[in-house]
Amino acid sequence: MSDKNKVIIFDTTMRDGEQSPGASMSLEEKIQIARIFDELGIDIIEAGFPIASPGDFEAVTAISKILKNSIPCGLSRASKKDIDACHEALKNAPRFRIHTFISTSPLHMKHKLNKSPEQVLDAIKESVTYARNLTDDVEWSCEDGTRTDMDYMCKSVELAINCGAKTINIPDTVGYTTPSEYTKIITTLKNKVPNIEKAILSVHCHNDLGLAVANSLAGVSAGARQVECTINGIGERAGNAALEEIVMAIKTRNDLMPFTTGIKTELLSKASKIVSNATFPVQFNKAIVGKNAFAHEAGIHQDGMLKNRETYEIMTPESVGVKKTSLVMGKHSGRHAFKEKLNDLGYGNVTDDVIQAAFGKFKILADKKKHVYDDDIAALVDDSLVLDKYVINLKSLKVFAGTGEPQRAEMTLDVYGEVKSTVENGDGPVDAIFKCIKILYPHDVKLQLYQVHAVTEGTDAQATVSVRIEEEGKTTVGQASDTDTLVASANAYLSALNKMIIKRKKTAPMELKIQKVKGI
Repeated sequence: MSDKNKVIIFDTTMRDGEQSPGASMSLEEKIQIARIFDELGIDIIEAGFPIASPGDFEAVTAISKILKNSIPCGLSRASKKDIDACHEALKNAPRFRIHTFISTSPLHMKHKLNKSPEQVLDAIKESVTYARNLTDDVEWSCEDGTRTDMDYMCKSVELAINCGAKTINIPDTVGYTTPSEYTKIITTLKNKVPNIEKAILSVHCHNDLGLAVANSLAGVSAGARQVECTINGIGERAGNAALEEIVMAIKTRNDLMPFTTGIKTELLSKASKIVSNATFPVQFNKAIVGKNAFAHEAGIHQDGMLKNRETYEIMTPESVGVKKTSLVMGKHSGRHAFKEKLNDLGYGNVTDDVIQAAFGKFKILADKKKHVYDDDIAALVDDSLVLDKYVINLKSLKVFAGTGEPQRAEMTLDVYGEVKSTVENGDGPVDAIFKCIKILYPHDVKLQLYQVHAVTEGTDAQATVSVRIEEEGKTTVGQASDTDTLVASANAYLSALNKMIIKRKKTAPMELKIQKVKGI
């Protein structure tokens, strides 16, 4: 692969990305992000807009000092004051880039800058020349480039290169262009600007029409060799072209786009999480780094995946730093995937009758719940394995709560046919109930979850209580409903405990079973 096919990745997550509402990052967060970007293999990191605020200046300065591989960059308008701020923030780095810009579209020149085309050309000459005297790495951008007159753009680009710009960026600032139009712009510049070979053409696309990645790739195919993008596609309005999508599109469809980048794709998921933690969550169905990017729920898809993963995955999850494909269990899942999930959960030896019974219950549950977790499935199988009644059952319960005296519970249980009773105080009524159960049937488990929610509205609503317990790496889940929340709590705990006893029977030697039954 020749150098002519190397695509430079210019990341602007901490500059353009931070301009997205709600994406403001602290200095500590920016330094953490810069470190992972440096490791990721990003070529240019636009660390901020130094003139914008003391915080931006401080961040650009700090980041420029810690980068080992990536080149730090600062943004400036076409003014000496802005360019000086960039230089001051970046000057301690062994290599750095100053990125200066000015609008060139008729709309922007008239209403935003209040300048004539001739005045803008003068500003380009002055700013690029001034920046070039401070560094040999100057990038120039024509803001709102895709709405700029083509002849004027050619003239502006030629001037910027003559003044020392080594990178020329053509921004689709408002996400207005389309792939075919963007291709034409890049092609025209390559054909009509006489000194174009002295600079690298760059693309910078926004996603207002959902075309940022498509437009960026069109620009690369037309001859651009730098892409400006952000992790997770964050940025103003609808965001920027997503770095991870650009890189993986090139890697996956190298047959159509014979280019290369220096990105270590196995770190993409990690970088995405770090940026997300500092800004805002990634949508579940986001390409490459979304929670569902390598998750399959449809039965047809899951069946295909189990036979050959290439049936429904065009890249491996490992290639972007995700551990493995996830077969999400939901109402669209089929019997094949359900059986595979049981194998993963350690139920590989259960009979077809048990699988069939559990699968029927699973379908009913999946219609009620958006997410069916592994513990839910284990509970369904455990229920299907129970041929007789639970060995521990609630006979009666009285609870005393309120102010002025300790909360206590009076409980009677049927334990293996023997009726036992006790009274216990607790730190609240639920604690008193659970203490009673431990006295009447001695056991040592860890309570992992206690959750209450109402099935319906109103003060007479039926409460559903979920309890999850853990013992020696095994977990069971119990659930019970009652209009009395405390009765539901007791029954949910007993349900989980009975299921744990069933699990013990499947694995424990006979003498150990007897000891546990007797509470020894």
